Amino acid sequence: MPKNFSRLLGLVTMLLLVPAQLFAAGDADMPELMVLVADTRKLTGWEAWWGNLYNEGHLEFALATVIIIPVVGVLLGLLADVVMSRIGIDLRSRALSEH
Repeated sequence: MPKNFSRLLGLVTMLLLVPAQLFAAGDADMPELMVLVADTRKLTGWEAWWGNLYNEGHLEFALATVIIIPVVGVLLGLLADVVMSRIGIDLRSRALSEH
């Protein structure tokens, strides 16, 4: 049974991946027509900055994303700690309330 299952899984994988490979290959004579840009015409403030950063350079956009996401996560975590301590949830003690 495992041998037949392995062959079936390999066949299904090939049937799913071959069309994707053929689509990705494209036509060698045809120039690249697709350009990935963000439409920033109606954006203002942070949204415009973020869209322009994406349009100007994907490396800078990726680095900013990698830096901003953990910083925002830490800030939201600290805010959640403050809110929970204000409503009476004590996260600092390790005493179990279960008996």
